[in-house]
Amino acid sequence: MIYTTKTKRAIQIMYQSHKNQFDKSGIPYVFHPWHVAEQMDDENSTIVALLHDVVEDSNITFDNFYNEDFDSLVIDALKLLTHDKDKDYYEYIEMISKNELAKKVKIADLKHNCDLSRLNEVNQADLSRVEKYKNSIKFLENH
Repeated sequence: MIYTTKTKRAIQIMYQSHKNQFDKSGIPYVFHPWHVAEQMDDENSTIVALLHDVVEDSNITFDNFYNEDFDSLVIDALKLLTHDKDKDYYEYIEMISKNELAKKVKIADLKHNCDLSRLNEVNQADLSRVEKYKNSIKFLENH
């Protein structure tokens, strides 16, 4: 993870957006984007990793990101990573594959989401979801 003025601002936005949210195991959700960001090695990917779930999970909009003066490459990647539930999941993955910044973050996101040790109990739906995510990782790594 990179610490710059902009990544520090992204940390603040991420924390404010997710501070009252918890994952399926009851762990504060902020640790997920933090973990994904720790896999990154440049400013833009760190910002995208920190903010990748903010629009889906809070009342923050893309306009807020423009107001923060984040690079247009960052905002474009965030738009791709924000999954419209009306779109087919694999179409969503295919669109991400065309943007190197979004792809880099999504691979790290999916790898973290495949870690079943994060769950207290694993059921068939979890196993199916992980299989879908593993297929998505393979696709993204090869495109």
